[in-house]
Amino acid sequence: MSIQPFIDYLKHEKKYSLHTVVAYENDLKNFQEIATNTYNQELKKLSYAELRFCIVSIVNTGVENRTTNRKISSLKAYFKYLLKTNQISENPLAKHKSLKVSKKVQVPFSKKEVEEVLSVPYDQNDFESFRNHVLIELLYVTGIRRSELINLTIDSIDFSLKQIKVLGKRNKERIIPLFESTMKKLSAYIIERNKIPSKNTFLFITKKGEKMYEMLVYRTINSYFRGVSSKLKQSPHIIRHSFATHLLNEGADLNSVKELLGHASLASTQVYTKTSLGKLKELYNHAHPRSIKNS
Repeated sequence: MSIQPFIDYLKHEKKYSLHTVVAYENDLKNFQEIATNTYNQELKKLSYAELRFCIVSIVNTGVENRTTNRKISSLKAYFKYLLKTNQISENPLAKHKSLKVSKKVQVPFSKKEVEEVLSVPYDQNDFESFRNHVLIELLYVTGIRRSELINLTIDSIDFSLKQIKVLGKRNKERIIPLFESTMKKLSAYIIERNKIPSKNTFLFITKKGEKMYEMLVYRTINSYFRGVSSKLKQSPHIIRHSFATHLLNEGADLNSVKELLGHASLASTQVYTKTSLGKLKELYNHAHPRSIKNS
């Protein structure tokens, strides 16, 4: 298959996560299937007009523009690779523009909603109940990604320095401080975790001793927050969003939040400032001499 060397490049040279590599591979297989059925050609041999037909074919299946743009991004990356490795002399997609998408506003959980979930009684002798509580608290006090959470090992935690080492995107490490209360729960949790026979050292495991998987983390968050929040989306990413928004609302420096989140640029972190404007407006309306409250 012509795309395999590119997939190997992403896996071994770019060091992308397995999840990301699989996404690229599936996107390109989708395009390759259309190219084969329509033109009986390898993907890399198609002209811009033929590639555009492939893109239109995907659009006509009814998928969202955001999904189509992700697939186009995979296709662009593939042709950049072909150009870089001298397999083509010109990139046919160099000037291709992505489809317009409406910006989705992700609403974070309120402090009250998070506190309600964290105040739900849990049984320290019930492994899953205790694990879920610690898992949710760790997500909220660190803002780490779901994929980062499931890849934490017991050795990721430094109890003497009260911090945790997180392996983020592009295998970039970052250190996040932890509260004393969280450290105590983690210490107690690890004692219970080690009572379960397991061949791995991952921090969060199932009751069978296997590594936690992303869908289980998602279902856990959804289950706990569904009882306290009416928001349409209740996911690990919304907890990450809440972490950043709550810090910014309390006056945290944008650069500091960027480092804690593991963002490569401020542009990614600034997404969260839009939600924080709500707090700014509240303060403005409360304190400004011309506000309705003071008139």
